Amino acid sequence: MAKAEKTSKAFEQALKKSAKEKYMLRLYVAGASPRSLAAVANIKKICEEHLQGRYALDVIDIYQQPTLAKGEQIIAAPTLIKKLPLPLRRFIGDMADRERILVGLDLRPKGLKSLK
Repeated sequence: MAKAEKTSKAFEQALKKSAKEKYMLRLYVAGASPRSLAAVANIKKICEEHLQGRYALDVIDIYQQPTLAKGEQIIAAPTLIKKLPLPLRRFIGDMADRERILVGLDLRPKGLKSLK
């Protein structure tokens, strides 16, 4: 069996397993800035398209809840943290790079292009 075929099969098995797992996400934003609003919209769209019914997204404004941001060591906003399923992952920026987010959330294998 070719290496690419093995990798593809392993990813498909992992994807089936993750299809049952609930994702716990936290998005830290800085007020209602255009960048924050774009990040919220981008993450909600990704979640509804790929994780419908199996995710929890907490949006936390670091101006209103600075202690939560300090506890998570947030150094830039927007920042998305994938708490579950493990491994924990962090993404910084406006979340416009869908491919990077999908790969980071283990919803698409690295290097696979979207059909959309």
